Amino acid sequence: MAEKKASVKKSKAKTSQTLVIVESPAKAHTIEKYLGPGFVVKASMGHLIDLPKSRLAIDVENNFQPEYITVRGRAKLLKELQKDAKKSDRILLASDNDREGEAIAWHLRNALQDKTEAPISRIVFNEITPVAIKEAVQNPGEIIESKVNAQKARRVLDRLVGYNLSPLLWAKVKNGLSAGRVQSVALRLICEREEEVENFIPEEYWSLDADFSKGKTKFTAQLVKYKNETPELKSEALVNEIIEEIKSSECEVTNIKQTEKTVRPKAPFTTSKLQQSAANRLGFTSRKTMQIAQQLYEGINIGSNRVGLITYMRTDSVRISQTALDDVRAWISKNHPEDLPPEPIHYAVGKSAQDAHEGIRPTYTEYTPDSVKEYLSRDQLRLYTIIWERFVSSQMNNAKTTTTSAEISAGEALFRVSASKITEKGFYSVIKLLSSKEEKSGSLPSLKVGEKIKSEKFYPEQHFTQGPARYTDASIVRTLEEKGIGRPSTYAPIISVLLDRYYVTRSNKQLVPTQLGRMICKILVESFPAVINEHFTAEVENNLDKVEQDELVWNGMIGDFFTPFKKRVEEVMESVQSVKGSLDEPTDKVCEKCGKQMVKKLGRFGYFLACSGFPECHNTKSIPLAKCPMPGCNGEIVARKTKGRGKEFYGCTNYPTCNFISHFKPIDSYCPKCGWFLVEKFDKKNGSYKSCINPDCDYLHSAEEEPLVVSGGDED
Repeated sequence: MAEKKASVKKSKAKTSQTLVIVESPAKAHTIEKYLGPGFVVKASMGHLIDLPKSRLAIDVENNFQPEYITVRGRAKLLKELQKDAKKSDRILLASDNDREGEAIAWHLRNALQDKTEAPISRIVFNEITPVAIKEAVQNPGEIIESKVNAQKARRVLDRLVGYNLSPLLWAKVKNGLSAGRVQSVALRLICEREEEVENFIPEEYWSLDADFSKGKTKFTAQLVKYKNETPELKSEALVNEIIEEIKSSECEVTNIKQTEKTVRPKAPFTTSKLQQSAANRLGFTSRKTMQIAQQLYEGINIGSNRVGLITYMRTDSVRISQTALDDVRAWISKNHPEDLPPEPIHYAVGKSAQDAHEGIRPTYTEYTPDSVKEYLSRDQLRLYTIIWERFVSSQMNNAKTTTTSAEISAGEALFRVSASKITEKGFYSVIKLLSSKEEKSGSLPSLKVGEKIKSEKFYPEQHFTQGPARYTDASIVRTLEEKGIGRPSTYAPIISVLLDRYYVTRSNKQLVPTQLGRMICKILVESFPAVINEHFTAEVENNLDKVEQDELVWNGMIGDFFTPFKKRVEEVMESVQSVKGSLDEPTDKVCEKCGKQMVKKLGRFGYFLACSGFPECHNTKSIPLAKCPMPGCNGEIVARKTKGRGKEFYGCTNYPTCNFISHFKPIDSYCPKCGWFLVEKFDKKNGSYKSCINPDCDYLHSAEEEPLVVSGGDED
């Protein structure tokens, strides 16, 4: 009987509970599996407490103290977390290990500490694996106040800039516009590059290749010298003169040279390098790269186990932990022992790197891309593959290549041909997706100096000098990083904000400023040259680092900036002339509903036609970009979007009677040969160029290109 009472008493005893709060449900799901009974893991869904959106909420007269509120729609979630905290014996705040994450933890602690007697601690980790999570739980720490202050300083500074510049834009340009400290500098870079592109005047030049033969073997070489000088071939006539001079000349091999090159592996990815590589190799936008990386980090179901496949994806460091080095070296020793260096390879961390996290790497080397491919989506697999390959290859031996060059003289002309091959694969052994440069290989026929060979055919080719290229996701991220603008967590949001506000559009994967974006940039740069520039933005980042290191008081930094800035805003508000209304243009189009004139207006997603009789008449329509080129059709080409993904294409207003479709945007110009409209195209070989949309017309149109007209079919 006594034993039974003791058993009942024991069953009624309170079970110890630890509440762990992370940022996302996916992460919570993974971590809860690792920790097991006694742990409850909940998600805060990011910030629960922040500045209100509808007002400044910064007490300028009281050392810039922010006024925080519960984020709209998050009160219920906060109350649930408070209830969970009240029932818990210990609370661990496990938001991301960066400034934003530290601020989330700080706000949560403040919101929970009056609702519970349980101790509240902070835990951080770089990867979501059982070992890393359990180690973090066993070694809790405290919230770093200086890190919170750095986030607070950035948040307050951006709020002060945005809430002072935005009303200025409303008054001078258009209602509903907004401006940001970092985004405006990125917009300036994109606008300045566009001016360079527009002002560039291409110059004609020619190249000359020739086929040579030795027996039955043919190879092609390029003209590199003429009369002992680098040839400047400015016209076709000059090239033809050279051909006439040398085509009957005796051809002789005058030099053969072999050079060996050592190719070193690259360091593991940082955030910016991952975004650049994913853009160049996979065609991903920065936003898409970070979304997929987040999924890989937070956990993927691999069979019956849920695994965080990569380490934290927001980092500017290439440092690798000793545990990870031991893991990858063991894998290489087993699978590629001949390519294992005697000692681990360590890469230098950049001077401006915060070094809070390791470089981006797989959590377990044994999870090769092939071993997990059945559990990943196509895009998850592609991104994971380049992360895995980059990390594993970074700890392998160098590769070696041999390049053989042969020089052939023909009269006073000198031609050169080269062929390269990989002689020692080294780290290339684990890289499946080599770049075209790395894959470049070939062979030459066996040639000897003094040997006579024959010239077969000459290939003169016209070119035009290339102007500066517009920014792409990859190149703008690289530039932002080089100039110290933003941080790993902000590169993708910077681009997204500019696109979402229609200050910038994407064209052939290039970032092109809109008329609205250029107008805003002009006003901001001319009015605030000391703020909308890369040096100020980089200085702010340096100061934020000093705040985090407890070397600078956060509100003192804000005070030094705000007083002259506010004064300048007031001056500009008085002096700068409004351009409101200049974005609206009258047209000769007539509203088919009421007969009034249509007006070209700039809206949320670009220009459109609206009836001047608004608000009585609400008629709107897309702006015609070109006349439909199909015979017998009187329609016009307008921008349209596909169902589902909303991808833009260009079709006839008479659809479905006329099924003309183009995936290239028409420009305001028509082909002088056939009268069809021109489009702007871009490729790495030729850069930006104009081409006729007519597949049967050769006006700046390569015969190898796919037809640009799609006949038949519905919208995809």
